[in-house]
Amino acid sequence: MLQIRFYDSVKDDLLKFAVMIAKYRGKWVFCKHKDRDTYECPGGHRERDESIWETAKRELYEETGATDFDLTPICVYSVTDEENFDGKETFGMLYFAEIRTFEETLHWEIEKILLTEQLIKNWTYPQIQPTLIAEAQRRGFCEE
Repeated sequence: MLQIRFYDSVKDDLLKFAVMIAKYRGKWVFCKHKDRDTYECPGGHRERDESIWETAKRELYEETGATDFDLTPICVYSVTDEENFDGKETFGMLYFAEIRTFEETLHWEIEKILLTEQLIKNWTYPQIQPTLIAEAQRRGFCEE
């Protein structure tokens, strides 16, 4: 069973992921990994000796090509998933990104980005990412 919880803060060393709820000119920004047929919010794993803030900036650039943006912390989230993480609570930081410019070419594992006025239906992580967006909206960070 999967559970998602939200916190205002946790110890920094517990934060393993950064996920960005991103918008560009009022449109949602989603990524499509080249090995999947689904879409997701930009985000990823924290690298060794990297702050979670640096993770967020790096992942947003790598997954969308965003070069000019504002990044605002929303909250900490956690996922407890007995099937994938042995039932351990895993923590990440949720951000809101307002993107102003993109590079023309994507360089890493992301095949394309989708700019859309509507939330998508074919999620890579359907039990997690819609819940993260709903929490960001509840906290007043983005409108649908």
